[in-house]
Amino acid sequence: MGCESSKLASCCWTGESGPIHEVQNPDEEKNEVSDSPAFCEFTFEQLRIATSAFAVENIVSEHGEKAPNVVYKGKLENQRPVAVKRFNRSAWPDSRQFLEEARAVGLLRNNRLANLLGCCCEGDERLLVAEFMPKETLAKHLFHWDTQPMKWAMRLRVALYIAQALEYCTGKGRALYHDLNAYRILFGEDGDPRLSCFGLMKNSRDGKSYSTNLAFTPPEYLRTGRITPESVIFSFGTLLIDLLSGKHIPPSHALDLIKDRNLEMLTDSCLEGQFSTDDGTELVRIASRCLQYEPRERPNLKSLVSALYPLQKEAEVPSHVLMGISSDGETMPLSPLGEACLKTDLTAIHEILEALGYKDDGGAATELSFQMWTDQMLETLNSKKKGDAAFKNKDFSAAIECYTQFIDVGTMASPTVFIRRSLSYLMSDMPQEALNDTVQAQVISPVWHIASYLQAASLFTLGRENEAQIALREAAILEEEKNASS
Repeated sequence: MGCESSKLASCCWTGESGPIHEVQNPDEEKNEVSDSPAFCEFTFEQLRIATSAFAVENIVSEHGEKAPNVVYKGKLENQRPVAVKRFNRSAWPDSRQFLEEARAVGLLRNNRLANLLGCCCEGDERLLVAEFMPKETLAKHLFHWDTQPMKWAMRLRVALYIAQALEYCTGKGRALYHDLNAYRILFGEDGDPRLSCFGLMKNSRDGKSYSTNLAFTPPEYLRTGRITPESVIFSFGTLLIDLLSGKHIPPSHALDLIKDRNLEMLTDSCLEGQFSTDDGTELVRIASRCLQYEPRERPNLKSLVSALYPLQKEAEVPSHVLMGISSDGETMPLSPLGEACLKTDLTAIHEILEALGYKDDGGAATELSFQMWTDQMLETLNSKKKGDAAFKNKDFSAAIECYTQFIDVGTMASPTVFIRRSLSYLMSDMPQEALNDTVQAQVISPVWHIASYLQAASLFTLGRENEAQIALREAAILEEEKNASS
């Protein structure tokens, strides 16, 4: 369960609450962009070529080939990547209505949106062309993650950015967003969350404002079949519950859990230790306000943005770092140590480790100096000193022997010693032993980037290229996180 959940449960919002207080939002205008190409109309042939004849392997929509409206990845003639949404033939029978809607949405340009770049209306064909977001959907990162769960700081950033996107659209006369959910939120190359522009199009004759389970729809939609700006706020509340829980929990059930102070079932266990009681309580309070049964009791978007802005505690850390993804393609920019490990330049690695010394050991060497009370401890410390001398003089066989004596005693776990022995093993053509030592260093210091870098070098030497690239990327991310925090 989540961080401090018992404390959070005891002080969370349990009924009516006061208004969400507004604070100044310094980002209100800077998210508008002017460098995106102007909206234009494409021919069907242009989009057929761009998507390789709408090839199955280019389908990127979550519901696959059999979905009524399928989204394809494509590349225009100028090599710009795009997302192409192809509606089924019964959608948008009125071509004029389709063009009017597309042109209106195409006027929007904002960094918080996956902007609409164009459309196609030929015969029965209706297609939309938008900016392509290569880092998948919020649903993928939140519900079906592969390597790491989304961090609390990133979840709060998603909430703020999407609220800002909706506020921008409302200010431009597009207050209605159809079926706001985790599949409508996409991540760009830089890891920033963007709101899909497709949900801004009015529903067509065969469409529905809500395609998800009716348990997640606003109560007024169930009564009237129509959405209002307040309905969008309700859907935003369900999104906040998704971010808090890491699951798609029906809003009525979420409200019951909140009222019963039973947040163990509501808070994602992966968030343990990542947020304060006050911040958790505030997010629950905001979500509760959005999910009010009566539309008039829900907050407006301006107040939501103002309330979410103060919760951004890691605003200076880039999104791609929080997400653990590359910001510029397959590899992140590498430090000198990263470059040396990529090239398996063992001499360069040795020089860097020798210069670094033991400063990342968290005081292990200092603690050792206070434990020289026995002959055995003195002998252990001497083993380490002899190992350091041998390492400096590039006598790697002697370094392995001395470091092994130090490690086997087990009095003090030093990640630096394991990393120095790892490089000594690499120098001695013993890559598997080197890899084993990097794992031990990671056990002692899980977020130490140098252990991941040496792991990459060991894997490269073993010929395990794919695993090595993953380790190298993780090391670069850890190093950037450390630099950002310091």
